[in-house]
Amino acid sequence: MSKNILTDSMNEVTKAELVAEFKTVIADAEALIKATANQGGERVDQLRSQAEASLASAKDKIEDLHEDLIEKGREAVKATDDYVQENPWKAVGIAAGIGLVIGLLVSRR
Repeated sequence: MSKNILTDSMNEVTKAELVAEFKTVIADAEALIKATANQGGERVDQLRSQAEASLASAKDKIEDLHEDLIEKGREAVKATDDYVQENPWKAVGIAAGIGLVIGLLVSRR
């Protein structure tokens, strides 16, 4: 496995967390818009329209990012599978080493 794949994988976790946070913010903003639906005034209506447009745009961007994350995850899985197929003994050695380290850490507790 290359260093680049590991770095990309760590970035994907951060992006996934970011997507989840944005989805929460969008849901909260939508709830706020719905809660102020009965408020009158031209300025409030204008702000509500702008907020709805911004939310629609943000939803589209988040969905694109989410789809990109899924695709990159698939690519990482494929790259890992290819590496293991091409280097089975290295993969076994790496797995054994990781197992040994985890075993040592668990036995210390």
